[in-house]
Amino acid sequence: MKKQLLTLKAMTAGIIMLTHSTDAFAQYNGPTANQITIVSEVLENGKDDQYVRLIGTVKEQISEEKYTFVDATGEIRVEIDNDEFKAPVNHKTKVEIRGEIEKDYMESAEIDVEAVIIQE
Repeated sequence: MKKQLLTLKAMTAGIIMLTHSTDAFAQYNGPTANQITIVSEVLENGKDDQYVRLIGTVKEQISEEKYTFVDATGEIRVEIDNDEFKAPVNHKTKVEIRGEIEKDYMESAEIDVEAVIIQE
């Protein structure tokens, strides 16, 4: 019985340590390897599912969750869920967008945006 109780405690401790250790990784906000930071690089060399972090403006809304994003190097279509806008944004608001490149066969690349951060 003691052995089973010790095993249960060890498993519980292991689960707690595992869940807390992954939380630390989820909080990282710095650059990652092979991360793209400008639109022209996305268009020229971006790969499907590659992570991007771009700074620019949302030029216009194309449809409900599709927008044109612009930086100094070009423009690209982005998909932004409405709940990602934490504050009002217009065509003059400088923002950072974080997300992944979506490249479908015979279509131009677009960014599936996971976060919109207003720059000051």
